[in-house]
Amino acid sequence: MSGTSEGPTPAADLIRSAVTERHIDTSPRTSPRTYAGAPPSASVSAVSPPDASPRTGASPSTYAPAETHLGTLDIPESTLDTPGFVPDTPEAVPDAALVPSAGAPASPDAFRAAFAAAPLPMAVVDREGLVVIANESLGALLGTGPGALVGRIAADLVDLASEARTWHAYREVLRGRQARLRCARRLKHPDGHSLWVQVTVAPLPAQEEAVLVSIADISARRELQARLRHLQMHDPVTRLPNRTLFFERLSSALEAEAYEEGGTGRIGLCYLDLDGFKAVNDTLGHRVGDRLLAAVAERLTRCADEAGYARGATPLVARLGGDEFALLVEDSTGTDQLAELAESVLKSLQTPFDLSGQRLSVSASIGVVERRAAGTSATHLMQAADTTLYWAKADGKGRWTLFDPERNAHRMTRQALSSTLRAAIERNEFALEYQPLVGMEDGGVRGVEALVRWNHPQFGTLTPNRFIGLAEEDGSIVQLGRWVLATACRQARRWQLDHPDAVPIFVSVNVAVRQVWDSDLVADVAEILTETGLAPRLLQLELTESAVMGSAGRPLQALQALSDMGVRIAIDDFGTGYSNLAYLSRLPVSVLKLDGSFVRGFQYEGPDGGADGAHPNPADEVIVEALIQLAHRLGLTVTAECVETASQATRLRGIGCDTGQGWLYSRPVAPDRISALLTAKS
Repeated sequence: MSGTSEGPTPAADLIRSAVTERHIDTSPRTSPRTYAGAPPSASVSAVSPPDASPRTGASPSTYAPAETHLGTLDIPESTLDTPGFVPDTPEAVPDAALVPSAGAPASPDAFRAAFAAAPLPMAVVDREGLVVIANESLGALLGTGPGALVGRIAADLVDLASEARTWHAYREVLRGRQARLRCARRLKHPDGHSLWVQVTVAPLPAQEEAVLVSIADISARRELQARLRHLQMHDPVTRLPNRTLFFERLSSALEAEAYEEGGTGRIGLCYLDLDGFKAVNDTLGHRVGDRLLAAVAERLTRCADEAGYARGATPLVARLGGDEFALLVEDSTGTDQLAELAESVLKSLQTPFDLSGQRLSVSASIGVVERRAAGTSATHLMQAADTTLYWAKADGKGRWTLFDPERNAHRMTRQALSSTLRAAIERNEFALEYQPLVGMEDGGVRGVEALVRWNHPQFGTLTPNRFIGLAEEDGSIVQLGRWVLATACRQARRWQLDHPDAVPIFVSVNVAVRQVWDSDLVADVAEILTETGLAPRLLQLELTESAVMGSAGRPLQALQALSDMGVRIAIDDFGTGYSNLAYLSRLPVSVLKLDGSFVRGFQYEGPDGGADGAHPNPADEVIVEALIQLAHRLGLTVTAECVETASQATRLRGIGCDTGQGWLYSRPVAPDRISALLTAKS
């Protein structure tokens, strides 16, 4: 019979490394001797250290460390199934099995007979660690007769010497300085099968100078625990490891000991989500959906096995929930390995699934992350994988995408801006700059466009393209838009009062379509004009072409009400959206602003092309001229955006453009620069 320490089968011990089983010589170390209750003595000591070679007759003190009194310890019962000891208090130590208590009528022979016939395997061990007497149950458990166990080293029979902590506790019990030892061990029977036992070592009364070793077979309990753990750690639909086991394995792989002992020190993850799986559940039912998930799991496992054959280590495949799967690659060799795995997964899923006559096709999006294990946490790795999976979905689905730190930094910045936008409005972190709108004929300033800037305390001055989209998404554009409108109108009125001799200029303010839907824009404009004293004709509201074209219901009613109030309505970026020229005649619009992409076609000096040798595209000029003529026929004025050169201005003026806006005239500037410009013109 041989014994081994705790292995990787049961619940709490599955993640621990298994200790190799060792075969133990079953021949007696000393001659058998009888136990008559007198203080035992022996010529051979069994109390040797775990690393001792074949034990000789060394005395216990030879290997004993400096003696310290342990006293009594109380360890919870829950540690019964882990290697180690569970000492009990002296009150918990049962009465001796062989010596009757005071006043008991039974004779020693009766106790000796009870000991021999007891179904619980037991042995009396002397202070030197040698078996004095064993019962029939112990012999049957160890596959030998009880007589053959007498004189054997008890620690060898149940493997108490393989672990330093257990070995030390066992010696303390033998010396009478610890109340009890309880531990679990896996033993190997001579016929080859293994069994789990719970070993308890408890002292007999002091005059006996011996301890009682009892052994309980707990194999059935351990097997049940292993089964329960397997059920707890595996998905019932796909039979793959579930989220709990996946994160247990991932956390273990990211521990320093896991990658410092060898390997590449890197880790990789393919985070997979099925595209359109919800439609399968909704149309065909969850039963078909579950069968599809199981079939997908089989193909993922096959891909992992093939990758394992090539690399020597098989990735862990797990179902994290719903239609989400993960393939964990420990000791990865780089992004190429993860890319190959992701490609093989996508290829394997291309073949339609045949589920009892139903043929289903499915694709997947995969986020791929590969990095050094050092300094990485499970949370950060999964966040990166989840972000990358979102990118794969956004990029068109049915593909894999590799984690990009720069793209992630942009996303994090976007998230940081979104989370602080509303508070920034309340903290007055926004300011307006103004870009002149200049008459093409005389170069005079006709108006200005108000452009909002965010003076962010962390990221500096941000232009509208960095945050307006975020404001529209979360609805804060309503609050921000009203602030811009009020500030711009107030400033336009201030210029009018400060420069009474100059022709009043209008201010143009951009309006998002969500402001029309989520607020009473007409009431807001009326209130602001009343508060600031600005004439309605000096306010121009700009909406994008896609927001205005096809407007009906509330948006169209709002535009009409604003136009009736005297406010100018302009279509911004005209020519890039869904132009419905027939509908244009029915909208209350007074200005068209040509998109800069048309104006750039005029950016050359003379007939031979520009500095880069590019020749003009005649179609650009034809289109712009036609748009200007159409606008004039409808009674609209035209503003050209992005005018940057004198040549552009000349050609636009030649085809009848009314006003221009661009760096040729001025960049967006602070209000005082506009004041200086008005002073110079007056």
